[in-house]
Amino acid sequence: MNKIKKAKILNVFSIKSDKKTQKFDKTIFFVYFLTFSLVAFGCLMVYSASYYTAGVRYGNEYFFLFKQLLGVVLGIFAMIFFTFFDYHILKKFRYVILAVCVVLLILVFVPGFGVQSYGANRWVNFFGISIQPSEVTKFALILFLASYLSENHDKIKTFKGLLPALIVAGVLCLLVIIEPSMSVTMCLALLTFFMLIIGGINKKHTLMFTGLAAAAVPLLIVAEPYRMKRLFAFLDPWISPQGEGFQLIQSLYSLGNGGLFGVGLFNSRQKYMFLPFAESDFIFSIIGEEFGLIGSILLILVFGLLVFFLIKIGLNAKDRFGCLLACGVGILIAVQTLLNIAVVTGSIPPTGLPLPFISSGGTSVAVFMAGVGVCLNVHRNSQV
Repeated sequence: MNKIKKAKILNVFSIKSDKKTQKFDKTIFFVYFLTFSLVAFGCLMVYSASYYTAGVRYGNEYFFLFKQLLGVVLGIFAMIFFTFFDYHILKKFRYVILAVCVVLLILVFVPGFGVQSYGANRWVNFFGISIQPSEVTKFALILFLASYLSENHDKIKTFKGLLPALIVAGVLCLLVIIEPSMSVTMCLALLTFFMLIIGGINKKHTLMFTGLAAAAVPLLIVAEPYRMKRLFAFLDPWISPQGEGFQLIQSLYSLGNGGLFGVGLFNSRQKYMFLPFAESDFIFSIIGEEFGLIGSILLILVFGLLVFFLIKIGLNAKDRFGCLLACGVGILIAVQTLLNIAVVTGSIPPTGLPLPFISSGGTSVAVFMAGVGVCLNVHRNSQV
């Protein structure tokens, strides 16, 4: 291998030979430690929350755990790869990545590719492997917004300059809401809103978008009868304790049963097919039951620390693109975590959204780990 080719490879993967980069980096250590702690705890809780249901439905108590471990293995490779892969190269492929996500979001409705579950088309099946396009779409949106806002910093002060970002975000939200998945749509909308603020939009547009969002949410709820039922169940779950209010009631039972210190690992009662989706959207309820209020608060603190480090990486980035990219990942983790916890505690109407790194879902955990890897590459480049 000649010196020119070797130099190009080293440049792509941000590999430096100087002694400065070989020093112990506390930020990289803590981000890896926090991420792997969440992922390991997630695997433990996926097994705890699902072994009974998996045994009854699939005849294998490790069914959900094995699927989660596959996602984790892929996530580890992706996280390490993107830690050393120069994030600036991703900018060149933003339109390709965005186009792939749009195609995948359309394929969920195509017979033979799309997989329907509980009346929703949210998965695509390739050769027996199911992926959830909306999970990848979140990060494709972050990449596009970070690229556009960094290149058009002056233009986004005007509404015309904001239109490309709003159109792309709007198309993605539209494709997700018709799956239907209002929770992911809200996540994408909030992600766009906060990234626009960080990107530098003016106060007038901030207030305008806030008003439009406040008006859009009730309209989306009214548009679908099942969302109205969920809203009424949120206001008073005991109106339909065996219907729309059942899941929230079981979630509150689970959290209440946990008390201050919990009933102990593997000792949850609600996971015995009382609480639907205990291993995925409502896994925080099982965590609250088995580890109590203290354990739940500690988990939230770990999430908070990880978000803090990712935002810090963004603020210390050497360019605007890296700043928006890392902050976008941090914002997404924060928004999705808060929405998930708000749902299981009855703070907002029930809607399905996984807890990052924890909930059962191979696509989700792998993509979130890859996103953290990109943030670490931003940090490594800012240290040069």
